[in-house]
Amino acid sequence: MVTAIVLIKAEIARIPEVAEVIAQIPAVSEVYSITGDYDLVAIVRVRAHDELADVIPGGLNKVPGITATQTHIAFRTYSRHDLEAAFSIGLADA
Repeated sequence: MVTAIVLIKAEIARIPEVAEVIAQIPAVSEVYSITGDYDLVAIVRVRAHDELADVIPGGLNKVPGITATQTHIAFRTYSRHDLEAAFSIGLADA
């Protein structure tokens, strides 16, 4: 599994619309509205690195209202949620 973090600049008036369209792209697992230099962050998950070309420049970057993107590829995932699942033995909370 390859995870890409895509920072997105969008036309200000279209941010909610752009986020909704991006969220409908099958390889996009989450879209966040953020503060700072970028307007949105999209988390893209694909099986193979070469699939990113279809999803990001081939799809996400073509969404009307997007003005710029910057893509970062994750080397490793560190997640408290993954650790909780790994150590869970299925007992109900008391």
